[in-house]
Amino acid sequence: MANNAGAKKAIRKIAARTEVNKARRTRVRTFLRKFQEAVVGGDAGAAKGAFVEAQSELMRAVSKGVVHKNTGSRKVSRLAAQLKKMSAA
Repeated sequence: MANNAGAKKAIRKIAARTEVNKARRTRVRTFLRKFQEAVVGGDAGAAKGAFVEAQSELMRAVSKGVVHKNTGSRKVSRLAAQLKKMSAA
């Protein structure tokens, strides 16, 4: 258990940061799900819009340190490939 004031404050800060990061991660997942639903629905216009929003949220999460840079880039790349495949079909 925390034994001094600095350690106790650090625990409070970590807890607060964890809550913020959870919210950010949840927000990213929501936008990814919206994109997947648009792709499954076959609506190219909606998928394009959802892709732009999902990409923006992913890169924002990367800049905030919630997601690693390479992970964000990989996910965006895979979303773009899905969109391209959908548009070609």
